[in-house]
Amino acid sequence: MDSHELIHRTQNQQPLVDSVPKRPPPRSVNVKTLKNPIQYMLRSQRLVCILVGIAMSAMFFNRFPISTPQLTRHHQGVVFPTSEPRNLPTRRILYETSLDEDEFGGRRAMGGASGRVPLGIKRKRLRVLVTGGAGFVGSHLVDRLMERGDNVIVVDNFFTGRKDNVVHHLGNPRFELIRHDVVEPILLEVDQIYHLACPASPVHYKFNPVKTIISFYFLSYTNVVGTLNMLGLAKRVGARFLLTSTSEVYGDPLQHPQVETYWGNVNPIGVRSCYDEGKRTAETLTMDYHRGAGIEVRIARIFNTYGPRMCIDDGRVVSNFVAQALRREPLTVYGDGKQTRSFQFVSDLVEGLMRLMEGDHVGPFNLGNPGEFTMLELAQVVQEVIDPNAKIEFRPNTEDDPHKRKPDISKAQKLLGWEPVVSLRNGLPLMVADFKQRIFGNQREDVGTTGSLFSV
Repeated sequence: MDSHELIHRTQNQQPLVDSVPKRPPPRSVNVKTLKNPIQYMLRSQRLVCILVGIAMSAMFFNRFPISTPQLTRHHQGVVFPTSEPRNLPTRRILYETSLDEDEFGGRRAMGGASGRVPLGIKRKRLRVLVTGGAGFVGSHLVDRLMERGDNVIVVDNFFTGRKDNVVHHLGNPRFELIRHDVVEPILLEVDQIYHLACPASPVHYKFNPVKTIISFYFLSYTNVVGTLNMLGLAKRVGARFLLTSTSEVYGDPLQHPQVETYWGNVNPIGVRSCYDEGKRTAETLTMDYHRGAGIEVRIARIFNTYGPRMCIDDGRVVSNFVAQALRREPLTVYGDGKQTRSFQFVSDLVEGLMRLMEGDHVGPFNLGNPGEFTMLELAQVVQEVIDPNAKIEFRPNTEDDPHKRKPDISKAQKLLGWEPVVSLRNGLPLMVADFKQRIFGNQREDVGTTGSLFSV
């Protein structure tokens, strides 16, 4: 094959580009169509497709409606719908009014001050710290918080508290027990803090008055160390803080009954001052943190409280009388026995503390039973319940013993919807049964010549 033949064949071949089919030219856009949207919608059944889509969406949302919770007003168990808007506060639990028959025959509203429950959503499970939670009042508070479904952390140094008071919660994953003294700082993540840690009976706080006041008061910083540490924790984690103060802030009152606005009559150098002044300083510090740091705080002033799990020999008058009557010892009355006190059952106090914590008011609030008894009248009630033949023995009165003590609870009734429901004669037998079990164990003990009212 010569070069002329190659050139001839090359000239006769068609280029490869010509074998590829050419694309049709792009359609020109009709400017008039774009300017007339009605014609554009009617072309190619676009309007029909849009109408079908709207119909399908309407059928779907009609079949599966999206409902929003309706706000309701509650009054004595009856629910009334309302269209009024409500501003739901932050970190606040909403409860529904639910009157429930309690174990002592009283009726109580479950939940907060206004008795509210979650509206349309499940209630948030809180992490609650209870300092002194292994003590008398603290352990009953822990029982209620656990019953409500919260995660509870108990911090206690067991100076007056007992592990037996909370041992029934140790297997629960929502419960944690820490042996710790609140005088030392502690780091925890919690939503609420109930600060109950402090020796509350004369025997305990007089036994070590320096330790008692240090658990509140640290001289080198002129602050209440235990309360200071808990307030610092509340500030760091944004928790709400409840201080359990005492009626002892009123001292030997010149006003009767005592209202929250009364400033008290306290001996600052007496044998009881380590407790009285420590609590007064703790209240001051709590309010300073509230005003200066914006901490959510609550203050409860607790009056004489009794019930199961009290320390048997703690020097408080109810536990003294009950233990002495069970042991067939004379009932010790100091002075002439005409001093007055008011006694509330522990379940009433716990209800008041929880309502205060969940409510919208700082306080302070008096939490006590306004029923007033002289020491001789209390001794007579103990005789009726335990041993009618129990003798009464008079001894010289103790120093700085208040002559009268009775709370005015009108503020708690109005703002918290709280008042005690357990009378002394109904609550005392429950305490007696607990004391008999701890004093005598499983032995059967006949008290008095007419026989025992309770058998263990």
